[in-house]
Amino acid sequence: MASSGEYHDFIMDQLSGLDVSSRKMMGEYVVYYKGKVIGGIYDNRFLIKPVDSAVSRMRDAQRVIPYKGAKEMLEVENIENKQFLAELFDLMYDELPAVRKKR
Repeated sequence: MASSGEYHDFIMDQLSGLDVSSRKMMGEYVVYYKGKVIGGIYDNRFLIKPVDSAVSRMRDAQRVIPYKGAKEMLEVENIENKQFLAELFDLMYDELPAVRKKR
């Protein structure tokens, strides 16, 4: 099941005020924070990379596989708390891999 445009818009509204962008890929959305991939929207769920800071901050978060063959990600359930999201993203930023340059 692909994510709906309405859910994407809701998530992006919750992330407004942060340096966040998204890109549609195969019916789902990749989410970038300050130019680095932080997670994505898959099957109407907001998932983030399980870097150490995110795992320690979200100890009870469910680990899910967004699609067949993908690595586990953490499901963000506290999506209505903009302050939590801003703090979480700032904690995660240094642990996120740099974006690969296209040739």
